[in-house]
Amino acid sequence: MAISLSTALSPNTTVRFNRLTNPAPTRILPNQSPLWRPRHWNKTLKLSPRRPSHVIASAVSESPPSVSEDTKNLLDTVKVYDVNGNAIPISDLWKDRKAVVAFARHFGCVLCRKRADYLAAKKDVMDASGVALVLIGPGSVEQARTFSEQTKFKGEVYADPNHSSYEALSFVSGVLVTFTPKAGLKIIQSYMEGYRQDWKLSFERDTVSRGGWQQGGIIVAGPGKSNISYIHRDKEAGDDPDIQDILKACCS
Repeated sequence: MAISLSTALSPNTTVRFNRLTNPAPTRILPNQSPLWRPRHWNKTLKLSPRRPSHVIASAVSESPPSVSEDTKNLLDTVKVYDVNGNAIPISDLWKDRKAVVAFARHFGCVLCRKRADYLAAKKDVMDASGVALVLIGPGSVEQARTFSEQTKFKGEVYADPNHSSYEALSFVSGVLVTFTPKAGLKIIQSYMEGYRQDWKLSFERDTVSRGGWQQGGIIVAGPGKSNISYIHRDKEAGDDPDIQDILKACCS
């Protein structure tokens, strides 16, 4: 397995993935943008620019959080889709109950699969407190269904094809928050623990069209549409908050 990280990538950049065998350490040349190169891939990907999103300098974990009325109003307009394709207003997920809602980077992401297990390991504590466990990913219903089948995630899974919830909650997005040294080390650790990236899902149109640079986060919300009692915004890929902070917000 070979992992290399980029520090800058401009719009309309062509990224080429080449299959590696017996990879050796690679010297990074000026202006070179090395990326993760999955085995069995020899593919050229054209990246399109996307409009800038809100960027924060560091992770934000707040309990209680400062969530503006504008954010709450935006969330009230967002719809997500369950694995059967049924549209649901996102705030209905916590309107009548408390829920821990995790927002994945995308459905193929190896770090998101580890986060799903990280949260599901405490589902018995959540169940005992009457708290639902939900995971939302930016992508299609088909991707959400595949993720659910592959991971056997114990909670509910929904798709947000338009990234509307991510934009409403000001989750960060960009190359520089995706390919970081910490994220690279966490990917290596995840692979050593047996987790795997689903490269087919990672390179499907719904992910590629947005660049795959989206970061996620975790909220604790409900009961009540506008009741958000905890929010963590990932500052980079794999930026998991302390599980005890989540349990304190949802179950104490």
